[in-house]
Amino acid sequence: MHAISFTALLLSMLAAVGLTATAGMKALKDDFDTVALLEKGQILLTVVVLAVSVVLVQALVVRDYSYVYVRDYTDNFLPMFYAVTAFWAGQNGSFLFWYLCVAVMGCCMIYTPGYSRLDDRTKVYFWIIFFLVEIFFLFALTGPSNPFMRLDPVPADGRGMNPLLQNPGMIFHPPLLFLGYAGYTIPCCLALASRLSGGGREWLDLCRNWNIVAWIFLTSGIILGAWWAYMELGWGGYWAWDPVENASLIPWLVGTAFIHTAIVGRTRGTLLRTNVLLASLTLLLCFFATFVVRSGLIDSVHAFGGSRMGVPLLVFMIAGVAFMLYVCLVQRKDDVTRIDDFTSRPGMLFLASWLFLCLGAIVFLGVLWPVISTLWSANPVGLDAGFYNRVCLPLFAVLALIMAVCPWFSQKSGISDKPAMGLVLGVGVGAAVVIYALGYTQPLALFSSASGFMMVASITLYFVRNKAARAFLPSWGAYGVHMGVALMVLGVAFSGPYKVEGEAVLTPGQTMNVGSYEILFTELTHDHANPAMNSHAALLTVTRDGKAVGNMAPEKRQYRNFEQSTFAEVSVIPSLGEEIYATLLGFDEQGTASLKISVNPLVNWIWIGGTLSCLIAFLCWRKIERR
Repeated sequence: MHAISFTALLLSMLAAVGLTATAGMKALKDDFDTVALLEKGQILLTVVVLAVSVVLVQALVVRDYSYVYVRDYTDNFLPMFYAVTAFWAGQNGSFLFWYLCVAVMGCCMIYTPGYSRLDDRTKVYFWIIFFLVEIFFLFALTGPSNPFMRLDPVPADGRGMNPLLQNPGMIFHPPLLFLGYAGYTIPCCLALASRLSGGGREWLDLCRNWNIVAWIFLTSGIILGAWWAYMELGWGGYWAWDPVENASLIPWLVGTAFIHTAIVGRTRGTLLRTNVLLASLTLLLCFFATFVVRSGLIDSVHAFGGSRMGVPLLVFMIAGVAFMLYVCLVQRKDDVTRIDDFTSRPGMLFLASWLFLCLGAIVFLGVLWPVISTLWSANPVGLDAGFYNRVCLPLFAVLALIMAVCPWFSQKSGISDKPAMGLVLGVGVGAAVVIYALGYTQPLALFSSASGFMMVASITLYFVRNKAARAFLPSWGAYGVHMGVALMVLGVAFSGPYKVEGEAVLTPGQTMNVGSYEILFTELTHDHANPAMNSHAALLTVTRDGKAVGNMAPEKRQYRNFEQSTFAEVSVIPSLGEEIYATLLGFDEQGTASLKISVNPLVNWIWIGGTLSCLIAFLCWRKIERR
C-alpha cells in the first residue's frame, strides 16, 4: 500500500495541475464553462485523500512498522487512542491531515447555499486559487513530507510517541488548529476570486459562516493548547510566549481583525480592499505558523527538527504574498476605505481591528527576532516573556475597554445611550476601587480586571435595554463571545500577576507553606508495573487554616523509549478561586523530593471563558438562501 498511496497522491497532484491549467487558459479567453469539471475534480481529489488517510490510520492502528512514519511515532506499548492521534502527531502525518481538511472543506463548499449564489466567473477563479493551494500540499506529500515511505527491514518495535504528546489535550489540540487553518482557505480563495472577477462586497456575506467556523476551530485549538501547556509542561503557566505558541496566535489575531472589518464592510460598504487583504493574510500566516514549527529556523519546546519543508513553505509564502498584493493593489472604482466618524460603532470596530493587527505585528517580529538579530550579532537574541508582557498586555487591556464601551456608540456618530454608557463606566470605576481595596494594586492587573467587569456589565445591560438584540440570535452569539472574553480577561488579570509559588526539598513528614496553604509531603511512591514507563509520585496533603483542602500526587515519569529524559506530570486541586498546582522537580533514593507548588487565582476562568466563546460563536451563523 505504500506505493499505491504515494502514486494516488502523485496522480492527484498531476490532475490538479491539469485542471488548473485548463481552467486558467479558458479564463484568459473569457470562457468559464469549466465549473462542472472543476467541481468533479475536487470531489475526486477528496475521495483520494480520504482513501490514503484511511490507509495511514490503519497502519498506525496495527503498528505496521514497514512505514517509516509508523515506526517514528508509535510503539508496541502505545495505547490505541494515542496510536490513532499519531496521524497528526508527526510532521508528515499532520501535513496529510491538514490537506485532508482542506480537501473536505472544498468539497463541502460545492454544496453550500453561498456557493450556489456565485457566478461562473467567480467560481472558476475560486477553484483555480483553491487548486493552487492543494497542489502545494500534494507536492509536499509526494516530496519532502511523504508519510508513505517504506522501511526495510521491518523492525519489531517503533520509537514511540514523544511523552509530552501523550496527553488528552494533544488528542484534540492539533486537529483543531489544522481545521482552523484549513477553514481560512475558503474565505481567502473567495476573497481573491471575487476581487479578480470584479465582484463587490457580496463575498463577505457568502463566506461569513466559513469565517466563523475557522475562527472557532483555531480559537479552540489555541485554548486547548494553552491548557495542555499548563497541565503537561509543568512550568506552572498556560502561556510562555514560546515561538510556536505565538505562531498560531498571529493568524488568530489577524483573523479576529478580519471578523471585525468584515462587519464594517458588510454594513457600510467600506474597507473592501482591506477585507480582501486580511482574508488572504490570515491564510498565509497559517502557513507561516507551520513554517515556524517545521523550518528548524527557531528553537522551541515543541517545534519539529530536521524537516525539509522549510524552503518549500518559504517559496509558497513569498509567492502568495506577491499574488495577494497584486490582487489587492489593483485599483477599482468601488474601493472605499474611509471611515466617516471614529466616534461610532464602526469606528470602534475599526480601531479594535487595528489593535489586533498591531498585536499581530509585534508578535510576528518577536517570533522572528532571533533571526533578525543575527544581522548585527553572532549569537541570536530572543525576546523573553517579559517583553511581550510589557508591550502586548496593555494593548489587550485597551481592547477589553473598547469591547466594553462599543455597544453604546451609534452606527453614525456619537453615543446612542448616554445613561447606559455612564452606568458601565461607573461599574468600571467601582470595580477598580473594590479590587484596589482588596489589595490587588498592580496597575495593569487593576485596569484589566476593571475592564473585564465593565464588559460583563455592558453586555448584560445591552440585552436588558435592547429588545431587538434579544430577538436576534446572532447577537447572542457575538455578545456571548465577548462575555467569554470578559471571563478570560478576569482570569488573566489575576492568575498571572497574583500567582504565589514556592519551592522546597522535603523528606516524608515535612511541610512547606505557600500563601495561606500548608503542604504536607507524606511519602514517595514508585510504580514499575507499567511496561511502557516507570512513574514516581510524591503524595501531598494540602490544608488551609487547619482544614483539609485536598490531596495531590505530582509525578516524574521515565518512558521506555525515552530513558534519557524524565517527564513531569503535574497535579492540581481544581477551584474557581485559587487552584493549587504541584510539580515534582526531582527526588533521590532516600525518598527526598524537590517540589514546586503554585497557587493560581481564577486560572480556570480562562478555560471557562474560552470554552464559552467557542461554543456560543456557533449562534453567529446566518442562513444563506440558495439562488
